[in-house]
Amino acid sequence: MTDLPENAADIAAQVGQGAVDAGDALARSLQRVSQHNPALNAIIRLNPHAAAAIKLVRHRLDAGEVLPLAGVPVVIKDNLWVAGLPITQGAQLFADFVAPLEAVAVVRLRAAGAIILGIGATSEFACMGVTNTPLYGMTRNPVDPALTPGGSSGGPSAAVAAGFVPLALGTDAGGSTRRPPAHVGVIGFKPSQDVIPCGPGFDEPVWGISVICPIARSMQDITLAMQVLSGMPIAAQGYRPPLVYAPTFGLDQPLDADVAQVTGRAIDRLRRAGYSLEVASPVWPAGSGRADVAPLQWAGLAALYGDAFRLDHTRFGEGIADQIIRGLALTGVEVAQAHQASHRMGETLRAFLARHPFVLTPTTPCPAWPVGDIAPKIIGGLPATPRDHAAFTPQANHAGSPAISLPCGHTGTGLPLGLQIMAAPGADAALLALAQDLEPILARSA
Repeated sequence: MTDLPENAADIAAQVGQGAVDAGDALARSLQRVSQHNPALNAIIRLNPHAAAAIKLVRHRLDAGEVLPLAGVPVVIKDNLWVAGLPITQGAQLFADFVAPLEAVAVVRLRAAGAIILGIGATSEFACMGVTNTPLYGMTRNPVDPALTPGGSSGGPSAAVAAGFVPLALGTDAGGSTRRPPAHVGVIGFKPSQDVIPCGPGFDEPVWGISVICPIARSMQDITLAMQVLSGMPIAAQGYRPPLVYAPTFGLDQPLDADVAQVTGRAIDRLRRAGYSLEVASPVWPAGSGRADVAPLQWAGLAALYGDAFRLDHTRFGEGIADQIIRGLALTGVEVAQAHQASHRMGETLRAFLARHPFVLTPTTPCPAWPVGDIAPKIIGGLPATPRDHAAFTPQANHAGSPAISLPCGHTGTGLPLGLQIMAAPGADAALLALAQDLEPILARSA
């Protein structure tokens, strides 16, 4: 196992060629999980059926099948259904729930020969910016276990960063599979809305903005995963479209000094590599900010879980309880106003992307923060609201746009940072091709 490659594409190639056994990567993953997961709490459940899945992959390979993910261990976020396994959304309310069906995305991974290693932790109902739940406790950042990986896809992101698996599935309804990858130094890709089928699975607090997303350490594996999950062709690499950099994305959002410096140096590297870059930002209309769309999530949580909350509020974590209370107090007019804000936000970003096909921002305005805090207390030297760390990511969800976070450097204390790239809805293949070209440039030292 010592010579087994780390990335999914090469693992699958070697397994498919018979150079290594289909179970080798799983054995290595289990060894790493045993050694390091107790300190990280990234994986909250191992798959007891993984050995049987290995036998099936061996049988399929012996029968001549070509499996693009043959023997590749993957982690699935704890809000995506894996048939026959407990899937809980990190919530005490679902502590005894066993998925009766399998999400289409999981079916496609299995069909490609992937092995479900286990289930990665999510924040409660995938509706918090840290992965700390009343059911499983805190998930920690592999770069520094005193820090959070963020949320809600903190477990899958930490599992990939820690080397447990080369590939994981998360979800993203406001940046949940872009911010955690940025905080741990890996790649998270949010596709256009409905490129990867959602469900069967849990009801969403806000319909029409959440997507299923691959997380990996390389663009090669992100691209392979998207081919498996969506069947999309990937555009040719090597073209250099004009890019726009929006340092604060047209928002009144301070940046930590390290974020401004590191992302600025990344932009300079792209210019030196021959990319045309201008600085521009959307002009957001009044009533289309992060706070204006937040009532949609509060109302959605209240609609789904308000009755259970009234019966026993102790089954809910503090952050979710606060959102449900807010949702129960909303009027129909306030919810309608939040829908209007969502529409304006999406419309504004789509119009900007029609003029500027690729827009770059910092993925987050700050690096990871202490694991016990629900959000960073200070960003850019100023007191931060609970959602300031998510300033630059929800807009793509409300626009239905693809977006990706690529590692772009580290703070002076060694914490990873990400650069986000957004494109117009449906431009997933072009964005993936561009990200493949940018990956080695952004990986260079400044």
